[in-house]
Amino acid sequence: MLERGKMDRNVIEMVEIDSLVPEGHLLRKIDQAVDFNRLYEMVEPLYSEDNGRPSVDPVVLFKMVLIQHLYGLPSLRRTAEEVSLNIAYRWFLGYTLQEETPHFSTVSYNFRHRFTEETVAQVFRWILEEAAEAGYLSPKAVFIDGTHIKANANTKKQVKVQIPAASRHYAKELMDEVNADREAHGKKPFDDDDEPPAPPKKHRDNTSKKKLARRKKEKQRTVTRSVTDPDSGLFVKGEHKQQFAYEAHTACDKHGFVLETVITPGNVHDSAAFDEVYDRVTADFPEVETIVADSAYKTPHICKKVFEDGRALSTAYKRPQTMKGGHEWWKYVYDEYYDCVICPEYQVLSYRSTNRDGYRQYQSAPKICASCPTRHLCTHSKNCVKTVQRHIWKDYEELADDARYTPEYRELYQRRKETIERVFADAKEKHAMRYTQYRGLAQVSNWVKLKFAAMNLKKLAIWIWMEELAPFILILLWPIYARNPVYARRVDRISRQAEASALLADAFWAPQPTLIPMRRATSSIPCPSGTRRLLPATSLSLFSPTWLFFMAMVMP
Repeated sequence: MLERGKMDRNVIEMVEIDSLVPEGHLLRKIDQAVDFNRLYEMVEPLYSEDNGRPSVDPVVLFKMVLIQHLYGLPSLRRTAEEVSLNIAYRWFLGYTLQEETPHFSTVSYNFRHRFTEETVAQVFRWILEEAAEAGYLSPKAVFIDGTHIKANANTKKQVKVQIPAASRHYAKELMDEVNADREAHGKKPFDDDDEPPAPPKKHRDNTSKKKLARRKKEKQRTVTRSVTDPDSGLFVKGEHKQQFAYEAHTACDKHGFVLETVITPGNVHDSAAFDEVYDRVTADFPEVETIVADSAYKTPHICKKVFEDGRALSTAYKRPQTMKGGHEWWKYVYDEYYDCVICPEYQVLSYRSTNRDGYRQYQSAPKICASCPTRHLCTHSKNCVKTVQRHIWKDYEELADDARYTPEYRELYQRRKETIERVFADAKEKHAMRYTQYRGLAQVSNWVKLKFAAMNLKKLAIWIWMEELAPFILILLWPIYARNPVYARRVDRISRQAEASALLADAFWAPQPTLIPMRRATSSIPCPSGTRRLLPATSLSLFSPTWLFFMAMVMP
């Protein structure tokens, strides 16, 4: 039967706003997962105690930005409009149906001029602390990678500028080892580039002038800078369109919780930003054992830094850059005892020098190479000299290659697509991180950190909500598990241990008469690997057969 004319627009109803928000709504889960009163402690020093007009509740401002990142809203203006129209958003902020919500300019002004970069970092760390307290963080294996974010800059408005070449973080350490290696081979160590050359005592020629000109040229490089957003960097990769962008160098654990992120211009290589990300993550989580990264991070310095810290680097195969159509790289064998290289024709390439970049150079004898039958596959040099380079830290790269063949580290590397790559995919597809409307490195950094904080909070709230429902789901699925012979054997094994478990419960555990939130209480009894050390959100004993059955189901 067709019904027409449903136009009940002017009906007055008395409703409670809490009843209009579904029980399983995401904002309800988030509101129950964390205590937002912690935000007052972070922002209290930024407000005057006894001067000025009453401010908008800072928790409301943070919640509005949280809504923007959770639902992928493109701007604060759009977020303010959605907040004023959406009942669930009003409930989350604590506003009534007719109360005026904050203007978007109020939110924008506070995040530009009041809330500092340190405030945003505190919010990011607070969410991680909540996840760690709930037992969800697993930072033993850290996955590191970078993703580009398109900047709010016009590619047609650009200029060419000369900027100082950025010095490497490990330049002094590398130079010290290079000079030590040169002295060990009887070579003169390099002098310091930062010091001017000593004036000649007798005859003055133009050698020092050429040397000064070369050094001055090496310390300058030409880059393309955006007139609109000078902090961004010109980025082009493969078939991608040339554009100004930023890059978010990010680290996460095996559960997909973002542990740290560092924002740089888009033209900064992944390996150049590794040190800052690595140092921050290891400072906050000393229990890190393995770093999982792609082949862009497989450099001598990174391998040395990770392995010297007592950790392992799980990375991919990196194809050597050899001459096209020539001999394979593995046909040149390094003899560590005699410190030389054996070529495919079983001739010796002797040590010649160690350059400033840390590469030992091994060269062949021109008389032997001139009559070599496979010289066209080896070198095209006019003087018939083949040069093979080997870095002084090559041994650490070989340790990374050895780890690549280990089943444990190979499995960790295969999980990149489920961890760090999925974090980037969710951030761009669901949380609008493909393009930023902010300009400047500081503003983009705050924007990205708040977005990752929102993603961590979303994951934390959903996991807590699902874990609270786990015992009830187990009861509903009991007939399915009972018919499965694999699970039936587990049930039989647990039943045989139920009596002994009850005795252990009397000795180690006394059930509380009140309900205990699952995320707040942790057990001091060690649990098997792969399980969380948490208590159920009911008065169910930790050693009861039902709870042990549930633990057996989730155990790998």
